[in-house]
Amino acid sequence: MAGTVAPVEHRPSPEPPGRTPPDRPGLLSRIRHWKPRQWGLELVLLVYAAYDGSRLLVHGKESVAREHGEMLLRAERHLHAEPEHWLNRLFSAHSWLGIPADFIYASLHYAVTPLVLIWMFRSRRAHYAFARTWLVLATALGLVGFVLFPTAPPRLLSDPDAFLDVMAQHADVGWWGGSGSAPEGLGAMTNDFAAMPSLHFGWALWCGLLIHRHARRRWVRILGLLYPALILVVVMGTANHYLLDCLAGGTVVLLGRLLTGPLQRLGGRLGRLLRREGPTPVPDYALAATSERVATAVATDTGEDAPRVAAQRAPVD
Repeated sequence: MAGTVAPVEHRPSPEPPGRTPPDRPGLLSRIRHWKPRQWGLELVLLVYAAYDGSRLLVHGKESVAREHGEMLLRAERHLHAEPEHWLNRLFSAHSWLGIPADFIYASLHYAVTPLVLIWMFRSRRAHYAFARTWLVLATALGLVGFVLFPTAPPRLLSDPDAFLDVMAQHADVGWWGGSGSAPEGLGAMTNDFAAMPSLHFGWALWCGLLIHRHARRRWVRILGLLYPALILVVVMGTANHYLLDCLAGGTVVLLGRLLTGPLQRLGGRLGRLLRREGPTPVPDYALAATSERVATAVATDTGEDAPRVAAQRAPVD
């Protein structure tokens, strides 16, 4: 009958042919698809590897490191700014001050910093990438200082009467040994001649600035400001750092803060350049499915036989 529309036979779209799982992306592919919020673990491992390498590079330069430490003391004496002397005498004479200071030195440096990083990731996600890059960059600058200017801490200077090693004095009440804040038996894994700059104070300043900037409660923000001040007193009282290398640690953190923004913008431009590729080719099965859907729509409008139209429009090999 004229005007009658032929029934349309609906066929399922062709299934995509079986494909093997894609190969694991190589280094170049990962760089092309790099985003600033990624590579957190890789950056941390890279910094640790660099720290371990700095320990090896300083090996054999112990006498030079002690000379640098004595140089800092002479500079502080010239500036009439050497609070580490009376702080060390105070902490070594009173165990009720020395023991808590030892625990603070041996624990908070390794606990508060990752906790602040996790807090930024979970609660301040928009600022996490900046904070992480800032920490890594400041630490990298500090590692350069460790290599170029190895410095013995006050407790390891040639004159044993100048400073007392408070942590060694109370090693029997803590998990650390007689060689700094490392656990008993792991002293060889630390760089004892990495006093300049003080990353103990530098990391504490990084934590304090982030807490003060991003915490909502006022008392938490106040604690953020007090934390680096506490670490400053502790590292000098336990004879692990000088005033000048603490100031140097704060300097590398502030310098890292200034360089983080430009570095992130440069990384973003580099990532966009590496990701500039040609259009992704469309698979044959997708073209076939699209062709059949178009043919079905045309047949419905014109009353033609859909399979015949689809066959006419099918691509020819």
